[in-house]
Amino acid sequence: MAGLSLEHPWAFAFGLLGNIISFTSLLAPIPTFYRIFKSKSTEGFQSVPYVVALFSAMLWIFYALVKTGEGLLISINAAGCVIETVYIVMYLVYAPRKAKIFTAKIVVLLNVAGFGLILLLTLFAFHGETRVISLGWICVGFSVCVFVAPLSIIGRVIKTKSVEYMPFSLSLTLTLSAVVWFLYGLLIKDKYVALPNILGFTFGMIQMVLYMFYMNATPVVSDLKEGKEGLKMSAEEHVVVINVGKSEKSSGAVVRPVTEMVKAVPAAPGQQVMALDSARSVDVV
Repeated sequence: MAGLSLEHPWAFAFGLLGNIISFTSLLAPIPTFYRIFKSKSTEGFQSVPYVVALFSAMLWIFYALVKTGEGLLISINAAGCVIETVYIVMYLVYAPRKAKIFTAKIVVLLNVAGFGLILLLTLFAFHGETRVISLGWICVGFSVCVFVAPLSIIGRVIKTKSVEYMPFSLSLTLTLSAVVWFLYGLLIKDKYVALPNILGFTFGMIQMVLYMFYMNATPVVSDLKEGKEGLKMSAEEHVVVINVGKSEKSSGAVVRPVTEMVKAVPAAPGQQVMALDSARSVDVV
């Protein structure tokens, strides 16, 4: 009951602050989905971060219910479940058929089968304090996996010398969230809440340091060939380049030499969008 008790005002204060900061993080993808809504297309965005975020919220709600008295954990993760579900539904509405099938599969495997298995095991295989301990370590293990995910983005920033893939505001928000929830877990003496946020704080600091280091660096544009077999055409050959940056101009095609195309399009919009989207970290509480 420490989280909601006024006998522990500092725990309550940090828990409330954690709710506010984490809620702002949950709203961060709104511009992404507004863009999806306007263009009626997912434009290369991926659904995995939102499915994972929903699973994380479901796990922490279950943990809080089993432990009892953790209203501040339940409130933010209940909001997370609602918001992430809205994101996933919007994605399924506008995604191409192949992406819809993939998203549906991971939702069934992770959020239905995976969570269902954890629920049954913890309810029937464990009892009393053992149930809280086992579920707590499951939450810690999954949260560590979530926090390790941004390592690929850190590597991409170093490789490209570009911070476009790692917005400073998001890194700062997630770092502050990790600090606040770590202090909350420390004050209520809950190591399962505190431990994963140490890793979250560490990776958040690394991201911000990298941002400061590379924010004025000259980006490496050699990644233009990424995801393709490579451009093997000579400068004399021509290709048709369709401008997909704005939907209202997507019907027009411009014929240019390859050399002009490389100058005009320094980085593929789809690649930047996917990198930004995958950079999104998931709050563990």
